[in-house]
Amino acid sequence: MRNAMSVDVEDWFQVGAFETVIDRRDWDGLEHRVEANTDAVLDLFAAAGVTATFFTLGWVAERFPGLMQRIVGGGHELASHGWDHRRVFTMTAAQFRDDLARARTVLEDAGGQAVTGYRAPSFSIDARTPWAHGVLADSGYRYSSSVAPLAHDHYGWADAPRGLYRPVAGNALVEWPITLARVLGRYVSAGGGFFRLLPNRVVEDAVVRSNRTDAHPAMFYFHPWEIDPGQPRVANAPFRSKLRHYSRLSAMAGKLERLMARHDWGRADAIVAERAVAL
Repeated sequence: MRNAMSVDVEDWFQVGAFETVIDRRDWDGLEHRVEANTDAVLDLFAAAGVTATFFTLGWVAERFPGLMQRIVGGGHELASHGWDHRRVFTMTAAQFRDDLARARTVLEDAGGQAVTGYRAPSFSIDARTPWAHGVLADSGYRYSSSVAPLAHDHYGWADAPRGLYRPVAGNALVEWPITLARVLGRYVSAGGGFFRLLPNRVVEDAVVRSNRTDAHPAMFYFHPWEIDPGQPRVANAPFRSKLRHYSRLSAMAGKLERLMARHDWGRADAIVAERAVAL
């Protein structure tokens, strides 16, 4: 079964773990590493023969339009990650609609292709945002991958379905939650920091279980900064945030290469188009 490989394109200073210690007003004065890191991800995908979906911040696309063109030129899908990584539950429905529109305009202008997929920053569509999927549907999105169907201190909607589903009655919008791994009786994300920390076998088993037992494709994700062990360190960040953010960065590229070699991967939009008729 073909699974979705996805990348959340944001810079090292834009992550939720640092949102309380790095002010958005300071972002332009910090070292930007997202372009070089994303180019390195594109090289990894090209070597593995993998196409993927790049959920990209509008803020990044505005500053690096050439990168958007290289993503599209590599055969990948360019999708939205919102404007500047504000969590959806911190916005009103009207603010969310504006955030979507602003990001989409810049992404489509830079990439030259329609943007039909969306991922909420920090998987922040949850029980607090009952209006969010409706706004996405009204805005013409075909799918979202914005739900983490688990309990976590930063995100999560434990009661949400774990496979692809239609969240808005009478609308074709598809929600595709991230795939989970089971560790010591607890569900965790199979991507991002947990992928860096866990043995590859745990995530590979999660993909197999999703495909064979649950009969639906897996949704894997990571960030370009996760393959960058040389990134600046944020000294005043909380200890737990630093532990999550910096652990095993040097191992990430090799782990990705092994994961890509073990399973079939593709773009989220293509897989949604194939699977939507059965929902």
